[in-house]
Formats: sequence, structure tokens, C-alpha cells
Amino acid sequence: MGLTYASQWFSQLSSLTLTRLSSSSSHSFSLFNRNYTQRKVITNFSPKRQLQRPTFKTMASSTQVADATAKQDKITAPYGSWKSPITADVVSGASKRLGGIAVDDHGHLFWVESRPSESGRAVLVREADKPGEEPTDITPKEFAVRTTAQEYGGGAFTISADTVIYSNYKDQRLYKQSIKSKVDSSPVPLTPDYGGPVVSYADGVFDLRFNRFVTVMEDRRVSSTNSTTTIVAVGLSDKSIQEPKVLVSGNDFYAFPRIDPKGERIAWIEWGHPNMPWDKTELWVGYISENGDVHNRICVAGCDPTLVESPTEPKWSSKGELFFITDRKSGFWNLYKWIESVNEVQAIYSLDAEFSTPLWIFGINSYELIQNNEGKNLIACSYRQNGRSFLGILDDVQSSLSLLDIPFTDINHMTSWNRCLYVEGASAIHPSSVAKVNLDDYGSKVVDFKIIWSSSPDSLKYKSYFSLPELIEFPTEVPGQNAYAYFYPPSNPIYQASQEEKPPLLLKSHGGPTSETRGILNLSIQYWTSRGWAFVDVNYGGSTGYGREYRERLLNKWGIVDVNDCCSCGKFLVDNGKVDSERLCITGGSAGGYTTLAALAFKETFKAGASLYGVADLSMLRAETHKFESHYIDNLVGTEEDYFERSPINFVDRFSCPIILFQGLEDKVVPPDQARKIYLALKKKGLPVALVEYEGEQHGFRKAENIKFTLEQQMLFFARLVGRFTVADEIDPIRIDNLD
Repeated sequence: MGLTYASQWFSQLSSLTLTRLSSSSSHSFSLFNRNYTQRKVITNFSPKRQLQRPTFKTMASSTQVADATAKQDKITAPYGSWKSPITADVVSGASKRLGGIAVDDHGHLFWVESRPSESGRAVLVREADKPGEEPTDITPKEFAVRTTAQEYGGGAFTISADTVIYSNYKDQRLYKQSIKSKVDSSPVPLTPDYGGPVVSYADGVFDLRFNRFVTVMEDRRVSSTNSTTTIVAVGLSDKSIQEPKVLVSGNDFYAFPRIDPKGERIAWIEWGHPNMPWDKTELWVGYISENGDVHNRICVAGCDPTLVESPTEPKWSSKGELFFITDRKSGFWNLYKWIESVNEVQAIYSLDAEFSTPLWIFGINSYELIQNNEGKNLIACSYRQNGRSFLGILDDVQSSLSLLDIPFTDINHMTSWNRCLYVEGASAIHPSSVAKVNLDDYGSKVVDFKIIWSSSPDSLKYKSYFSLPELIEFPTEVPGQNAYAYFYPPSNPIYQASQEEKPPLLLKSHGGPTSETRGILNLSIQYWTSRGWAFVDVNYGGSTGYGREYRERLLNKWGIVDVNDCCSCGKFLVDNGKVDSERLCITGGSAGGYTTLAALAFKETFKAGASLYGVADLSMLRAETHKFESHYIDNLVGTEEDYFERSPINFVDRFSCPIILFQGLEDKVVPPDQARKIYLALKKKGLPVALVEYEGEQHGFRKAENIKFTLEQQMLFFARLVGRFTVADEIDPIRIDNLD
């Protein structure tokens, strides 16, 4: 679960409110002789109830650090108290997000990066012309390349020849702009101004036959919670702006409009409530008439009532063949081809592995159709198996797959130009990056691998502090069923703990919940492990990457399977002597925030928790969330009784440990009232609790100062409540209700 917008402050707050309205107003002030950093923090000073504070052990001095560095001897200090150069500033500054990659007709790479230092502004960037030169920003400073279609966006820009078309975040209109390196081009609007960001576009392609842009359009003018989604055509002439022309309509959702090389056929994916796009979708092909309309539609996959499948990622070859990915029969997303003459589909290569990912965002691109030097058609593809990604070249004629040797163990998207692949990936020592992979003349081997873009280009200087992920498989509460996680032990070249001490554990439950955590370099994880924490990232039952059967473990059991698996993982690590059973903490965002709250309400495994924009009331979520997920939780939860029984807000009496909450005030997926409601209930119960709210943040935090603040306050909260150590960093604490 993902992205949202503004909600008003509720009027009746008996608590003291510390408010930070903008990043420019940051400062500290003294309250009860303590320094509290200002954010919008809801707290309440209660002298009636004081919990006994844990005994803190003294951390090592800076002199000891210097001596140890010189002697190469490790300092013995409590887990959690270690000093690390991977600070919250380093983490927040290294949190650039990639919003898509593309290559123009000349082989120049373009990408969209979201910059925390610019409040999360998404910018289209062109790679440098020569080594040593800097990449060039294409997007003017008053623009941002981001769509809010289906709230999670994706597919916000498309490049053809020397032109880019993109969605501008502020007004959600489509704009056209030249990308020639020496041309000063201003963006030109293509779609009408509706007086606000009420119509969004995504996943578009150029239609050269009719000089138009074909794209998914989400129209929220009539209803913001029940929008209308269609596939439309936007004219590209320099004449007056016209209303987009509807080409395909009638279903709840559309994605992947793709036009064949001659402009005569269009393929697309569609689905309707109550399905999500990983449950059941349909692949259609329509023929384009002389006036540009779509007629004679044919269902290629997904319409057979005897098959449950979710086709995705249709793509036309230069010869007009239609390829796509689906999970029919095997339950794994594999590659297929449409045989048009008989309207049948043919498997290209079968493997118990996932060649695609869930359609949370638009613009997914897991494979590319390429040619080698002999003119032979090949498919460059990536797939997930046993907790890692592989890159390969598939010969669909011979049905053979050759793996390519590259340093990435995780691959998200790719694009291509000639015999060169641009791959978005990462590994245990590589942060999210884009690499240029040059292939030999036969397209079968890698001759060069070069990283073009990195979310954290300076990360390797901290390599000696990195904790490498260990893929673990652990038993669940269901006999014979196992689940998976990545375990990161504490790691610091300067410090060690005494042999008698076990480290505290922070367990993370990922969002979605139909999603997957991956074992890659994430400095926010290294922030914890380099300070002496153990960290485990869980792929509970219901996660993706392991096929449909594993994914569907969560159907009607959200709040049960995920919670049980997280608790089982924590117990597994305790039983194996990896962590301290008395210092198990849990954190998660969105759906992971729900799992966090549910684990704290219904289980006694964890001693403290942090919920980031998490769900406390399932019925409230169903009533208030956006259209894309409006029926999602019906499949995950079940009956009305289940909604009540699995909502943590209804069982506040079962909570028994401290909780800190973080929430964006513009969150439309999990509205702010969720966090406020559970905060007030826990405060009334007398548990140590704090709520931090951020203005201008949606579902997931994009501003550097808020990323930093969230990370530091979690660390300090856990240290004060369960840690038995003093953190090495100087962090201004927020006041915790029922403790301070």
C-alpha cells in the first residue's frame, strides 16, 4: 500500500502539539529542560505515569576509537552503541530514487531521479556526452516528472527521436519537450488545463502513423475515489490543445498500451474489480482503423474461464510478433508469444521463476527484444529465483536460455540500444544503479559492464562497515511450509561486543503486502547494523518472487500469515543464538506498518515497534482508500468479522509495549486519521507512544530532512525503551507520551 494526500487536523487534541510547518523553519527549543526537535509531533506530558528507564551502558570515547583504529584492535562496547560514519545525513542524502530509464535514437541514456535534497523533485537527466563531464538536467526547475496515476505512478515519460513527453507533477498535464543537447527547449503542454491535478496520464507510447501519443488516462474530475480509467490518444500537432480521444474504455483499469511497428494494431492489459493485476488480468489486441479508432478486439490471454492467469508486459517485435508474460498453469510469470493466425499462445521458455513483477506501478520493463550481429532475434530478460535475480539471453526459436555474468544480484528494469543493455539493478555491495552492459556480436556474452548512475555514488567508501545479507529459510507455523528473509548481522571494523551479549534485532515487514524485499545494499539498513544492531528483512507468505502459490498464502489471511511469519522469523533467530530475545523490535511502512501494529497487538514476540504510515483500522482503510486498492483488502481479509478481529485499533487492551508512529499528512492510501486514532488510544492506555506527522509528505517520505528525522527517532526510541545502551550519535529526542 502506497501514496496519499492532505487530510485536516482533527479538532479535539488535549495533547501538546509541537509543530514544524516547513523545512525552512527547523529549529530546536527547550521544553522541560530538554531539547526537542520541531516537527509536527503529537505528544503529551503525563506526570502521573513514569516507566522506569533502562540502565544505559557508556559507549566508547573518541580517544578509544582513535587508538583502536591505529592498532587495528577492536573496541569492546555494547551492541547499539557503536559509532559509524554511515549517519542519517548520509542515508538521507543517498536516497535518490530511480523513476525510469530510456534510450533515444542516438543511444543516449536518460533517466528520472527523485532528489531528497529538492524535496523529492523528480528530474529527467541525460547522461554525459564524454567521460568526466556531468549529466545534464532536461527538466526545468519549475517542473517535475511524476504522475500520480493510480497513486503509485510510474511510466511518467516516453522518448522518441529527439522528443520527450512527460507528466508534470504539479498540474499532472502532459508536456512535450526537445531533448537535443544544444537546444534550449521549453516544455509545451499537450493536454487541457482542468484547473488542478485532477487528470493523470501514464505508460504512454508514440503513434507515428497518426502523429499522436497513446496513453493511459485516469480522470478524477467527477470522483477522486472512483476515477475513470481509459486508454486515450493525445494529438501532437502544434495546433490548439484538444480533449484526448478515447480509444479503449469500459473496464476499471488499463495498462501497457503498445502499438505495433506499422501502427495497425494495439495491445493492452485490462482488469476489473475485485481483482488486482497480479490476481487476474486480460491481454487484448485491437485493430486500428483508417480514422484511428480501435475495432475488432481479440482477447489473447486471460479470458479462458478454465485458466487463472495474470498476463502482463505485452511487446511487439520489429516483425510484428506479440510477446508477453503470464503465469498460466505453472503459477510463475514466464514468457509467451501470440500466434495470431489461430489466436493461440505459445510458451517460449518454462521455468519455475518470475520473469516479471506485480503491477504496482506503470512502466515495468523486464525484457527487451534485440538482434545480434547476424540479424538473429533474441530476448534479453531478467528473472527472480531463490531470492536473487538473473540476467539472460533467450533464443525463442531454440527455446534456450544463456545467462549473462554481471555483478548485480537484483534487477528491476532494462532497456536496450543495438547490442547494449541498460540495466537497473543492485547487489549486496552495489546500491540501486543503472549499468551499461555491452554484449558481443552474438549477443551471448558480456564484453563490458559499466555503472552509469548510482543512487549513492559514494557508498563504497563505507564498504568495510557493510553487513552482507544472508538469505535464510525458516519454518512457519504451518507444518511443512517455510518462509524467507534476509538477515544482516552487526558489522563494524572498529567495534565488537562482549561474548556474553547478543545483539538487539530490528525486524522489517515490507509494504504491499503483495511485494518483495530484496537483499541489496541499502544504507538505511547499514545505519543499524554498523551501530551494532542485527537486522532482518522478511518475505512473509504472500510476498512475490516465489510464484503464485506462495503469493496467495495471504488471501483471506492478512494479519495472520504475515504476523505469524514475522514472529516465527524472530524466534528462529533467537533459537539459533543470533539475537537477544529481550530486545526484539519490529518496523514497517504501509502494509508493513499494519503487520507491525498487528504483531504488537496480537503477539508478544516484540518489545517495541515503529509504524510508518501503517494501518490500524481495516474498515477505515477500506472506506477511505483510493480506487486502485479499494477492493484489494477484501481479498486479503474476508468477512466483516475478520475486518473487526484483525484491526489493531479494536484491541488496544492487548498492546503492552512502546510504539512510535510516523505519518505524511498528504497520504491518500493510508490517510492520517489511521495514525492519529491508534496514537490517541495507546496514549490513553498509558503506553509509551509518540506520533510524528510531516506536512507535504505522501505515502512514503521523499524529503531528506524527514528521511533523516524518521531514521534517527526510531533509533533513539528503541535505545531508550529497550536498548540498554546509549546511541553514539547526537540526536535531539522528541518527547514520548507516558515516559517523559
